Amino acid sequence: MSAREGRMEAALDFLYSREYKGRGVRERPRAGSLDPSQINIPTWLGEVRELFPRETVEIIEKHALDRYGLTELVTDKETLEKLEPNMELLKTLLTFRGHLQGEVLEAARRIIRQVVEELKKKLETEVRRALSGRLNKFRHSPQKAAQNFDWRDTIRRNLKHYDVKRRQIILQEPRFFARNTRVLPWQVILCVDQSGSMADSVIHSAVMAGILAGMPMVRVKIVVFDTSVVDLSEHVDDPVEVLMSVQLGGGTNIGAALTYCEGLIENPHRTVLALVSDFCEGVAPGVMLSACARMNEAGVKLIGLASLDQTASPIYDHAMAERLAEQGVHIAALTPKHFAEWLAKIIKSR
Repeated sequence: MSAREGRMEAALDFLYSREYKGRGVRERPRAGSLDPSQINIPTWLGEVRELFPRETVEIIEKHALDRYGLTELVTDKETLEKLEPNMELLKTLLTFRGHLQGEVLEAARRIIRQVVEELKKKLETEVRRALSGRLNKFRHSPQKAAQNFDWRDTIRRNLKHYDVKRRQIILQEPRFFARNTRVLPWQVILCVDQSGSMADSVIHSAVMAGILAGMPMVRVKIVVFDTSVVDLSEHVDDPVEVLMSVQLGGGTNIGAALTYCEGLIENPHRTVLALVSDFCEGVAPGVMLSACARMNEAGVKLIGLASLDQTASPIYDHAMAERLAEQGVHIAALTPKHFAEWLAKIIKSR
């Protein structure tokens, strides 16, 4: 078999080998699980959606729900609440979101919010530090932030409060550096591919949009797409609502999405457009490439953020990425932290 055929066989065997349970035909396979240490259902779903036609994918997913033990995940609230909230569970819930109803849907929403808030806490400090400007060591600020602490001036100003008995300086007037900030407005448009293999990137994009929306003088829009385009900018400050509106799967029409985003641009010279995708265009690439060429000529800063897998390794169509680069798109595989640093450099350069 070819490498692709081997992947197809493995994907089918993961599900349909359960058919042989108890028949003595082969050893009972290890069942799929949401436990990160075992076979990963979201990864399996991504493989299925990449390797098989859409009609076949619908049949396989229906079999997974109705015949092979995944039904409880979308029908039983107690089962869902016993699972550990983590990224793997979040991706699985997003995949089967269309099947969630009633109390199960509300339980899923709570789990999604918990995981998103934990992820946001990890990213927000790094993103805000990258975008908040450089330390200004000639000016101090009343804003108290640990990363801006001026220990030299603090000691100097508090020496008069030295406690001889305890041999300690009593800090009554801590000092903090101010930061240089640019006040020119920027528009950041996140154009996010929501095909089945993009779950990790979709989640991080939603969280990043929420963080950026809280930054002063940055106007954020988020658009998701497959063969259709959905503008979720009204929910940009709430990553959970963005994710609950996403439907993972389907085809890909990058050209239509970029054309829509082009219409959102207010000031090209103060606009960053980030295409988050694996660049696997599902239609003729002419529309996509033309849209990039027009925006680049107008002065828009274009970046193509390649899809990252669970180990942060890039997965994308290299040939198409090269064609995008020829039209002025900066192609990169960046974590959210490094994207924020890149964005800061762009904003501070003007």
